[in-house]
Amino acid sequence: MSPLPLDDLPVVHPAPVRSPAAARLARLTRLTPALLPLLAIGAWAAVDWRAVSEGAARLAAADPRWLLAGVFFTCLGWVAAAGAANHILPASIGAHAVTLRFLQRRGIPLARATASLALYSLVKPVAKTVVLVAFLVALPDALRLGDLAPDTWTLLMAAGAAVLALATAALLLTVVRPLRRPALGFVRTALAEARTLHTRPSRVLALWGGSAAAPVLQGSVIASVGFSLGLPLSWAQVVLALLLASTAVGAVPAPGGIGPVDAAMVFTMAAFGAPVSLATATVIGYRVLTVWIPLLPGALVLSALIHREVL
Repeated sequence: MSPLPLDDLPVVHPAPVRSPAAARLARLTRLTPALLPLLAIGAWAAVDWRAVSEGAARLAAADPRWLLAGVFFTCLGWVAAAGAANHILPASIGAHAVTLRFLQRRGIPLARATASLALYSLVKPVAKTVVLVAFLVALPDALRLGDLAPDTWTLLMAAGAAVLALATAALLLTVVRPLRRPALGFVRTALAEARTLHTRPSRVLALWGGSAAAPVLQGSVIASVGFSLGLPLSWAQVVLALLLASTAVGAVPAPGGIGPVDAAMVFTMAAFGAPVSLATATVIGYRVLTVWIPLLPGALVLSALIHREVL
């Protein structure tokens, strides 16, 4: 057998050698998503240390049994790996980014993964609205909405904003042709995925049941913290306060929803008859259970997933 010509021999390129500094920089880059939430929470605590210390003092005297109940409901309502990323980016972008990356690493095409996240993002507010309406219908007298009902001007502004957003999207799709094809392809993929999912009862229950249960579990955490501090509200009032607050200002971009939703929850619970100081301490305790406690294990799990190249 004659030897192969030199031109036909395979060319083997040596593996690139990375310097120690480049390797350290790569590791730091992978760990950045896990470290940012810890830095953000630490900065917030340093800036508003008085509120943190007062809330911690109240929680130190709280009923530990109700706090354990809050921890139990917290464990039912969060996932550590996505939670760490979500608490640094607004409107659940962090959790969606982690989920999208995970789905892609599992071999799911980008279009299908994006359509799945879009369907989930659409189902969440719809399910929350259904839960809110169910509370209003089931307990119309016990909840005492009072001045919380929006006036006509507020409703008109909200309706106008929704119509403006839809009109802007339609105009962009009509005028900007490069957007039309990918947008229509995304809609077709999303509709096909939705039809396929709704043919499987177990997945329908997981999607809609989980979306409806999430705000109830979050409200149960707040109620448990409030009961441990002596909050003079019922469980239904606390859950409704969260539903109203998150519906009213949930679209405001803030890391993990911290800030606008907290202020709205304090205002809503105060409107139901709770002292402002007690409502504030309840919200701080809620954030401790749902943000601070999950943050460290969430950051560690997220770091491990990145290090193992699962994400």
